[in-house]
Amino acid sequence: MALLTGATLRSRRVGRRLAADAGLLFVAAAFVLPLAWVVLSSLDTHADLRVRVPDGLTLDNFDAVLKPDITFTPLLNSLVLCGGGTALTVVCAALAAYPLSRFRSRLNRPFLLTILFATCLPITAIMVPVYALFVRVNLIDTVQGTIFFFAASQLPFAIWLMKNFMDGVPRELEEAAWTDGASSLQSLVRIVLPLMGPGVAVVTVFSFVMMWGNFFVPFMLLLTPDQMPASVSINDFFGNRGTVVYGQLAAFSVIYSTPVILLYVLVARRLGGGFALGGAVKG
Repeated sequence: MALLTGATLRSRRVGRRLAADAGLLFVAAAFVLPLAWVVLSSLDTHADLRVRVPDGLTLDNFDAVLKPDITFTPLLNSLVLCGGGTALTVVCAALAAYPLSRFRSRLNRPFLLTILFATCLPITAIMVPVYALFVRVNLIDTVQGTIFFFAASQLPFAIWLMKNFMDGVPRELEEAAWTDGASSLQSLVRIVLPLMGPGVAVVTVFSFVMMWGNFFVPFMLLLTPDQMPASVSINDFFGNRGTVVYGQLAAFSVIYSTPVILLYVLVARRLGGGFALGGAVKG
């Protein structure tokens, strides 16, 4: 009886493991197949919606899209918009998270809950009043106005993340700097931010990726075609009556994804070691 029970338990474990592996393989296929289609279609001049190995590999699709008006100008616009918005978001998030992390107040919790609620608001729900406001203050169809709104839309979650990372930096290190005559701003810039480098990197990558793939905001706030980022100009590959140049669309998608992948790789290599606070505080 004991042997039968042991064999039954082992068979159940094997069955659960196989079911878990099958589920993971299904999820992996759901992610891998679209990526495989993008890569293979970018090298196929006769690409369609099927995932298939092309008869002959060619770079004609890349030659067709590597033009200033198709790729280079929209990518430059994206880098300006997303880079400026990310920098503004990180700076404002650090300045806002510092007092929330270091000073205790009865208003901290309500403020953080308000921030958390703000992250749940869909951008589409607030674009109509934002558009009317931008028209009133003459920020419509301006790069700086779009950067401001990008930063404002990502700031709530960035503050929440930055505050949680900042809580992990020992306060004793700042108190030692204050004893030496440093101000709160100097201790933030010279002690807290360097020690929470991985946290700043997470906020930077998250903000940049969310802005980089945003189609709706620049589509609504920018009117001049020459100022459109790549997230909007990719719509030009979808022609009238359902005609799509799939090969060129895939080639543009590969180029469009490259800056985000490079940013992630660079940040992961430089800050992959995590926090290095060990031994900083004695006793």
